[in-house]
Amino acid sequence: MMKHTIKSSLSLLFVAIFVPMIANVAKAAPPDKPNVVFVLVDQWRASAFGYTGDPNVKTPQIDKLAAQSLRFTNATSVCPVCTPYRAALMTGRFPTTTGMFLNDLHLPLSELCMGDIFKSQGYDTAYIGKWHLDGHGRESYIPPPRRQGFDYWKAAECTHDYRTSHYYTGDSPEVKFWDGYDAYAQTKDAQSYLRDHAKSDKPFLLFLSLGPPHFPHDTAPDELKKLYPPEKFKLPPNIAPQKKTAVLRELVGYYAHCTALDQCVGDLRSTLNETGLDKTTIFVFTSDHGEMMGAHDVEPLQKQWPFDESAHIPFLLQYPGATVRDVAMPINTPDILPTLLGLVGVPIPKTIEGEDLSPILKAGGAGPDRAALVMSVSPFTANMPEYRGIRTNRYTFVRNLSESWLMFDNQDDPYQMRNLVNDPDHAELQRKLESDLQASLKKIGDEFKPRQYYLEKWGYKIAPHGSISYNKDEPAQSPKPIGE
Repeated sequence: MMKHTIKSSLSLLFVAIFVPMIANVAKAAPPDKPNVVFVLVDQWRASAFGYTGDPNVKTPQIDKLAAQSLRFTNATSVCPVCTPYRAALMTGRFPTTTGMFLNDLHLPLSELCMGDIFKSQGYDTAYIGKWHLDGHGRESYIPPPRRQGFDYWKAAECTHDYRTSHYYTGDSPEVKFWDGYDAYAQTKDAQSYLRDHAKSDKPFLLFLSLGPPHFPHDTAPDELKKLYPPEKFKLPPNIAPQKKTAVLRELVGYYAHCTALDQCVGDLRSTLNETGLDKTTIFVFTSDHGEMMGAHDVEPLQKQWPFDESAHIPFLLQYPGATVRDVAMPINTPDILPTLLGLVGVPIPKTIEGEDLSPILKAGGAGPDRAALVMSVSPFTANMPEYRGIRTNRYTFVRNLSESWLMFDNQDDPYQMRNLVNDPDHAELQRKLESDLQASLKKIGDEFKPRQYYLEKWGYKIAPHGSISYNKDEPAQSPKPIGE
C-alpha cells in the first residue's frame, strides 16, 4: 500500500548537491546553542485569538504564550497558500526566485533548507505532522533523501482527515495512522521527543506542523464544538450579509479546531517547563496563512487573497532573555529562517534572501518600519487577479497587473473597509507605497508579469483546478532550472 522506491541515483544527487552547499556553513555546533521548537498551524488568521481581540474564540494557552513573547503585530504570509509559504519558510527565499508559487509542487533537493542548515550545525532535527513540499502525491511515502535534512520523521505530505490521519516514519513505506484527533497525537509525540532530548547535551530543532484549523471544520473535537453556539457569535463588520449563514456554520468547527490547538500548545509548553528545556529553547508559534471566512464578500474556506483575513498571520517568538513586547516591524516569511539562525548564532547561507532581524530584536523596541511583500503569482482562486503588494507597520498596498488595486490604513481601518486607492487626500501616500513596492520587487528581481509567463518559465502543467495535480499517479513537478 502506497510504496515508493528510493533510487540510488536520487541519493547520489542528494549528496552531490548538498555536500558543497552545506560546506559553506560552519560545521561545529557549540554545546550552548539553544534548541528551537517551531509550531506551525494551517489557515489560522491573526485576528482569531483572545490576545488579538476576537470576542468569540477561546485560546487561553496561546494568550498566555503571547503575554510572555515577542508579539509581531504585522507578520505577513508572503504567498498565502500552503506549499508556497512552506517553501519560503524552509529556504528563506521568495516564491518568484524558487518557482514554488503553486500548491503540491516538489521542493527541489538543490534548495538548502532549514533542516539541512541546523543539521550541519550539529543539531538533531525532527519533523512531525504535515509537510506539503514533496509533490509526489498527497498520500505518498516521502523517503529520507527527500526530507530536506530532518532525521526524526513522523509526517505525511498532506491530509486534512484529522480523525483518521496517516503518516510515515523511519525508512519504511508502511503507512501508519495517528490515534484519534491527529493534532493531539502529534503533540504527544512531540512531548515524548522533548522528554527524550532533555537528557542530552545535543541541541535540537523540533518542527511540529499541525493541520487544523484548516477545513473541514466539522472534524473538530465534538466536545469543543459545544463551546461555540453560533447564535452567540459576534461577527466583524466586513462580512457580507449574504455570507453570514455560511460563516456562522463554519466558525463553530473553525473555533473548535483553534481551541484544540490551543490545548496542544499548552501541553507542549508544559513539557518544556517540566524538563527545564524552556530555559534553553526558542519557541515559535505561527501560521502559514489565514482564512477569509466570508470577509469582503469572499466565500468561506478561501485564502490566497491579500486582505488581512488571509495574509496577516500570528507570529509569536519566545527566547531566553528576550524582552516581552509588541513588535510592529513587519516580518515576512523569508525573514523567519535567517532570524532564527541569527538568534542561535549560525552563519546565514548566501542563498537566503530574507533579512536577519535578530540584531533588531535583541536591541529592543518595536523595530523600524519596513515593507513585507505579499504576492499571488498564479492564483487558482476564482476571480482573483495576479497581484503584488506590501504591508508596512500601518498600511497595506496592493496592485494588479494594470493598476493600483487596494490601499488600506490598517490602524484607522482594521477591517479594511475603506479602499484609499486614488483618494486625492492620500495621493502622496499612494505614490510612496507604490515606490516602496517597486523597490521591493526590484530587490528580488521580480518584474511582475502575467501568470502564464511564470508557468512557462518554470515548466508547469497545471490541473483543471488551477494548481498542480494532487494525484500520486501523476509525475511530480519541480521548478525546472533556469536556462533549460
